[in-house]
Amino acid sequence: MRKTLAQIYEDRVAAGVLRPDPAQHAVLEHLETLRDWLDTQAVRRRSLLGGLFVRHPTPPKGLYLWGGVGRGKSMLMDLFTESVEHAPKRRVHFHAFMQEIHKGMHEARKAGVEDALAPVADKVIREVRLLAFDEMQITDITDAMIVGRLFEKLFAAGIVIVTTSNRVPEDLYKDGLNRALFLPFIAMIREKLEVVELESPTDYRQHRLEGAQVYFHPARGSRARIDAIWSDLTGAAPGAVLKLPVNGREVELPRFANGVGRASFWDLCAHPLGPADFLAIAGACRVLILEDIPQLSASNYNEAKRFVTLIDALYEAKVRLICSAADVPERLYIEGEGTFEFERTASRLREMQSAGWGQG
Repeated sequence: MRKTLAQIYEDRVAAGVLRPDPAQHAVLEHLETLRDWLDTQAVRRRSLLGGLFVRHPTPPKGLYLWGGVGRGKSMLMDLFTESVEHAPKRRVHFHAFMQEIHKGMHEARKAGVEDALAPVADKVIREVRLLAFDEMQITDITDAMIVGRLFEKLFAAGIVIVTTSNRVPEDLYKDGLNRALFLPFIAMIREKLEVVELESPTDYRQHRLEGAQVYFHPARGSRARIDAIWSDLTGAAPGAVLKLPVNGREVELPRFANGVGRASFWDLCAHPLGPADFLAIAGACRVLILEDIPQLSASNYNEAKRFVTLIDALYEAKVRLICSAADVPERLYIEGEGTFEFERTASRLREMQSAGWGQG
């Protein structure tokens, strides 16, 4: 007899992998209902004509799990998706999924398809019964205009959707262009998904970093320790490229998993990126690992300016920063134009190292 999600959770608590949290435990009941339904239907379909021509029954409501950062939303979703044994499933970051949808629609248009979304949605429907999205947020107008029609097709086909978000549904695409056109999607979310707030008082991501070294200098020799932090924060996930839409183009983070981004100084500061790009990165990450910050001077003035803008964006968004650098903040930029302005950045880098920074 297989274990319930509550039993799996309690086993991990007993093993010291998780800390007991009543708010997290309360969410498991919603997920258990979905897990039982998904696997029962999958087994039933396989026993009926190999699943051919069997109509998909109406599923129970999916789940929209929202709450503050670091409360364990992604962990609960991972526990749930890992435990679904028989139903075809996919767990994906929401940004990455929407990138795939846009790419598929582009290919469909090139092929002359009138409704470019239809074949893309049909492909998703053929492949999965469960879609688990991490960190749903809508910041791009093209996503806002597509997501309603897409989810309508997925719900009509009986796809179960589970998603996490830092925002209550009514705050999705808040103050966005033509937001009135987006409001029916919010109503659909309320109708088709159970909206549950994870009200845990503990920020576990901050807790794991509490007292830990987050600024490494010199950068050489720090890779193994930063790898260990990445593994701890992401559950040893390999990470994948995250492409963020910004004003009709894309900015890339080389590695991203469970709200944690990872890049080198050169990945972000050697390219012509501006405030909007760095704001998009700050909006997508709760933790950013930035490696190999060099000594800064007039010789790399443009890169230094971008670094200042990046730190400002991360600071204002309260993103936790873990970095490796050539020297301590106060000695990173000691000669050439811009040294005076960099004093504020050095001060912010120093403040962002404090144990309690970024909470609240």
